[in-house]
Amino acid sequence: MIIVATQQLQKSYGADPVLQDITLEIKAGERVGIVGPNGAGKTTLFKLLAGIEGPDSGELFRAKGTIWAYLPQTPQYPAEWTGADVVASAFADVIKLQEQMRELEQQMGLLYENEQELNRLMLRYQKLQDEFEQLDGYQWETKMTQVTQGLGVRSELLATPFAQLSGGEKTKAGLAKLLCQQSDVLLLDEPTNHLDVESMEWLEEFLKNYQGTILIISHDRYFLDAVVTSVYHVDGGEAEFYIGNYSAFATEREERLLRQFAAYQEQQKQIKKMKETIKRLKEWGNRSNPPNEAFHRRAKSMEKALARIERIERPKMEADRMGLQFMKTDRSGQDVLKATGVQKTFGGKQLFADASFLLRFRERKALLGPNGCGKSTLIRMLLGELEPDAGTLKIGSSVKVGYLSQQALEGDQNQRLIDVFREVARVTEPEARHLLARFMFYGEQVFKRTGQLSGGERMRLRLAQMMHQEINLLILDEPTNHLDIEARETLEEALADFHGSLFIISHDRYFLQKMADGVFWVENKRLVHDVGSYEEAREKQKQRIAARASKPEEIERKQPAVKQVQETAVTNATAKRPNPYKLAELEQKIASLEERKGELTALLQSEGAEYEQLVAWQQSIDQVQQEIEVTFSAWMELQEQ
Repeated sequence: MIIVATQQLQKSYGADPVLQDITLEIKAGERVGIVGPNGAGKTTLFKLLAGIEGPDSGELFRAKGTIWAYLPQTPQYPAEWTGADVVASAFADVIKLQEQMRELEQQMGLLYENEQELNRLMLRYQKLQDEFEQLDGYQWETKMTQVTQGLGVRSELLATPFAQLSGGEKTKAGLAKLLCQQSDVLLLDEPTNHLDVESMEWLEEFLKNYQGTILIISHDRYFLDAVVTSVYHVDGGEAEFYIGNYSAFATEREERLLRQFAAYQEQQKQIKKMKETIKRLKEWGNRSNPPNEAFHRRAKSMEKALARIERIERPKMEADRMGLQFMKTDRSGQDVLKATGVQKTFGGKQLFADASFLLRFRERKALLGPNGCGKSTLIRMLLGELEPDAGTLKIGSSVKVGYLSQQALEGDQNQRLIDVFREVARVTEPEARHLLARFMFYGEQVFKRTGQLSGGERMRLRLAQMMHQEINLLILDEPTNHLDIEARETLEEALADFHGSLFIISHDRYFLQKMADGVFWVENKRLVHDVGSYEEAREKQKQRIAARASKPEEIERKQPAVKQVQETAVTNATAKRPNPYKLAELEQKIASLEERKGELTALLQSEGAEYEQLVAWQQSIDQVQQEIEVTFSAWMELQEQ
């Protein structure tokens, strides 16, 4: 079944064409990645597919009766809603039915002596309950809890008014709501932004098991490899289709370009040969006296054949890329960064207790951990911007630091781009314009004010500055944020040739796999070092987590978030009312939970599952059992009244 199809879609904003000839077809159940450079029109395409905007021309077909859900990069909801309200709005129909059932329960509790009216209300109640069960209403709280926990949505976020949340927190809440909806089609624009490693891994598994069609705009190559089954590459106003995940797309695209270039070269040889033949025929015809018309007729015929040839465009073998190359400088001492017994409390929260690590010359280490665990705070302490409460942090001898922060260019936002660049690169304005062109700042763009720059432009400008500094230690805090895939690849190539040391905070697992030779994990307010590639280090960490999770005290590591979801969601689902109809509802919920527990137990006993998956299933069983006990306690209280 075709879910959506387009034919020669075009879309412009003013005089600027964005999409010129978009033809695509997506079938039910497909998981499709939408990739391409920044500014290629990917988000515009999503808005057209979702029906938010209309095309200027072309045809757009969407299957009738399908439910679509679109996650923009910055979702919007009523300001008075909390984060929990946003997520719970996915269950609006269920919650409305639940409230109606509550109201009927109260009414029926007062009508024991009016049998006729009681029977009428009971029929109405049964109808609502049937509809409630059809919507799997007894499971909505459990599903909401599973999604918010999986995405790492903190209890504080759920209790905070939506208007007061940061952009990343709003995106998390919006994503949680969409995943709870179970729509036919999901449109996700950069869904892994603001997620930590565990949350991204959970999201990958969720989407791979999602019963629907998924379209994803993302620059996260690791995520695309794990999730998508096909790719559309959007560039130059057109979309080109590829089967497979991101890696398959990258390989096939390179092969297509090589084939197209070979065909282009072969055609150019043919055209050149025909032009030379035409020229000779005309020369031979003109040598005769009178001119030989036969030669001219053959030349004319060949000219017509040449005009009929459908020209193959010269393929663009490489996208516009930054020209990154770090300056060579003297090496540092052997010990580059050292922390010993560091303790730090920030904003009333203890981040580190006895944290220690050592970075040596030419090592390339990643600093990883959950959002909010103190990674950026540790870097600020290393740079002297913050003091530790206890312990020492030291930068080694002859170390020349280059720091790329998430908030690049925080100074005067009214400065011109070219002036900010020249503060570091002591060059003339014409030289600066030439150098900035290597970082894809062309023409009048160099005179933009820094306050007008996008996140990607800010990152490119900061990288341009760093290319003109003597650096033998690079501290990178989310360096691939706001960069498209081509820019990320260019950065990776430049870092591969960098002869100093690297200390990296990043959630870009593809980038980490290529760059890091070890990981410092923030675990239990300390730093744990795993040597090897990112994937090797992650596997070692998973083994540690699984070992801890097998201990009883570790099972409830995320329970506060569960409690907060239940306390702040827009319902009184756990309220107790002393009447027989509430007893029936609780009995139904217990039966449903027991059924879920049985399903999980069957999975636990199945063969071939990874150890970590077994641990996760056991945790889910424990959680369901806890809900059963809570529900049973409520049932007992009602029985005793």
